[in-house]
Amino acid sequence: MTQESIEEKAKKLSELISTKLKSQIVSVECSLGHAVVRIPRENMLDFFKILKLDTELGFNILLSVTAVDWLDKRENRFEVVYHLLSLQHLHRLRVKIDVPENNPEVDSLIDLWKSANFMERECWDMYGIKFKGHPNLKRILMYDEFKGHPLRKDYPVQGKQPRVPLRHPEVRNTAVDMHRPPLVKINKRKEKSVGQGVRS
Repeated sequence: MTQESIEEKAKKLSELISTKLKSQIVSVECSLGHAVVRIPRENMLDFFKILKLDTELGFNILLSVTAVDWLDKRENRFEVVYHLLSLQHLHRLRVKIDVPENNPEVDSLIDLWKSANFMERECWDMYGIKFKGHPNLKRILMYDEFKGHPLRKDYPVQGKQPRVPLRHPEVRNTAVDMHRPPLVKINKRKEKSVGQGVRS
């Protein structure tokens, strides 16, 4: 598929979404060959349900959930970004939602796409974005006692984390107790006896 046909496909998808969901979107555009839609976080679940269930859209796979920290550059500090794929129509879509710093929360999509489970946990762990309705929103990359969210731009990179006790006692390495016989050489060449010459 050529770059021109990719961009044309993204443009048609943008127009289709604008027609079907005009009242539920803030803006729509094409960027880097993808249709990009910005929506308000209010009633976001209704928007995503239509994306999945509408036969002309049919976004049956949630590829990723991540966030962007626009520290001091935008009115709303955070932006939650979703990437979706329709296997039937081979459409790709990027959905963006602005989230304020004082209430960094959006609805969980786990009831629509099970793949949201770990991705939302990772987004919470790294950025501190809460996903309302997630059944098990806890850290997935950092340990439970970790303080802060390491991908936030104001995270103190050289800050000290609290020391935590070992969850499992250290076990002695028993490899030192293993006794093995010496290695056996294979294809050993027979050495010529001293004084043995070569006959001409």
